[in-house]
Amino acid sequence: MSDTPIAPAHQADHQKLLIVDFGSQVTQLIARRLRELNVYCEIHPFQAVTDAFLDEFAPLAVILSGGPASVRDEGAPRPPAKVFELGVPVLGICYGQQVMMQMLGGHVERGHGTAEFGRAYVTKADEQTKLLDGWFTEGREQVWMSHGDHVARLAPGFEVCGTSPGAPFAVTADTDRNFYAVQFHPEVHHTPNGKRLYQNFVRIAGFTGDWTMEAYRDQAIAAIREQVGDAHVICGLSGGVDSSVAAVLIHEAIGDQLTCVFVDHGLLRKGEAEEVVTMFRDHYNMALIHADERDLFLGQLDGVSDPEQKRKTIGKLFIDVFQKHADTIPNAKFLAQGTLYPDVIESVSFAGGPSVTIKSHHNVGGLPEKMGLKLVEPLRELFKDEVRALGAELGLPKHFIGRHPFPGPGLAIRCPGEITREKLEILREADAVYIDQIRKHGLYDEIWQAFVAILPVRTVGVMGDGRTYDFACALRAVTSVDGMTADYYPFSHDFLGETATRIINEVPGINRVTYDITSKPPGTIEWE
Repeated sequence: MSDTPIAPAHQADHQKLLIVDFGSQVTQLIARRLRELNVYCEIHPFQAVTDAFLDEFAPLAVILSGGPASVRDEGAPRPPAKVFELGVPVLGICYGQQVMMQMLGGHVERGHGTAEFGRAYVTKADEQTKLLDGWFTEGREQVWMSHGDHVARLAPGFEVCGTSPGAPFAVTADTDRNFYAVQFHPEVHHTPNGKRLYQNFVRIAGFTGDWTMEAYRDQAIAAIREQVGDAHVICGLSGGVDSSVAAVLIHEAIGDQLTCVFVDHGLLRKGEAEEVVTMFRDHYNMALIHADERDLFLGQLDGVSDPEQKRKTIGKLFIDVFQKHADTIPNAKFLAQGTLYPDVIESVSFAGGPSVTIKSHHNVGGLPEKMGLKLVEPLRELFKDEVRALGAELGLPKHFIGRHPFPGPGLAIRCPGEITREKLEILREADAVYIDQIRKHGLYDEIWQAFVAILPVRTVGVMGDGRTYDFACALRAVTSVDGMTADYYPFSHDFLGETATRIINEVPGINRVTYDITSKPPGTIEWE
């Protein structure tokens, strides 16, 4: 693998947009906005963008991201000058605007009362540009600023198209060369009309929106066949969305050359193992090894209460079990892995330059190296929402591809303290009632993740005329965009009361129900 991977061969026919990353925390959002517009784009750190890279990548347009550096500092990050010599539209965002001005003959200064952080408002200037079509229809536009330095003098050829109190050159354009620059971040939620700006930019650049899941499906299938040849592929099937979509896509490409290994560690939700086996073995007619290793996992976890020790025990056993079953598959040369594009981006160190170490999938860990297998990663160019769209294109059931995330260690980290079969069975039943309630009330798709945690305490209760001494449980439901931050879902009191009543009445072993209203941070989404 090269240090700087160029766009995969099967993307060569797509119109491509290059995002040069200068270390902004929201660069991924730029890519997501563009993908939503059916524009294929890739993010590459500025160190990797050389003249040779630009020749090979051949972008139809370039976006320069924001970043934490100051263009006034010695050794400040810069793109190669060739970016401005390609003859393609270039859009600079925040730091990208400042580095564009500095390199093309303008001037950037520090602060002096013009720093802006947070919400700001841009007003229309005399000069206008197609970049701002659909803007200022109601006067000023709300944007999100995050800058200390500011452009003090425009580069030759640029005109002012929008201003804000702290950024007299909030929007600038050199329309002759199709160079555009904004001081704010149009990709974030707090710039409500930011999507329109990206729409205008890709229209100026001539993008036709040729990035669709239908086209991706066909190209990915061709690429899998070319990579694999007549060899066999092993797929670690967890039952989650990523591994499931990868398995169906690969099966469509190579049929019986794929064998899935589904490790049942006894920590799955109610009916989950049966659902996975039925769907993939019976419905899709895949070669599937159902590795029922519940006794092994639960035996090794007996008496273990430390959360990190639980994870390590499960991870090690998973690799051992997976390898034991995979060794029975002849001519296996490849391991399928559900790596997504955010994993690829995060594996490239901005500060230290490109890295070849791709973050391991949570279910397969170090298996590729240990087993001497090559990787097949058919989803590594996709964001999570694109994986779901591909799943729909492949015909996976809507209720399946829309499922909430489920952790690799499963119910082990929703069972604080020691794990027992009794507690796991109680937890499964309570979780099933809770999710059923959420679906019945039409709330499932509004929630990022919802589950029950069984608490390591027993409480006194009264049922009928008798005293009970049973477990307490906590309901958890959060809203989130990417799981990095999260807030609790604001259920009504009626919903919580109805759900608590159902759980207590229908699940033997629970006599008290609580609702977790902790956000992330300071808490985590899962309990362990």
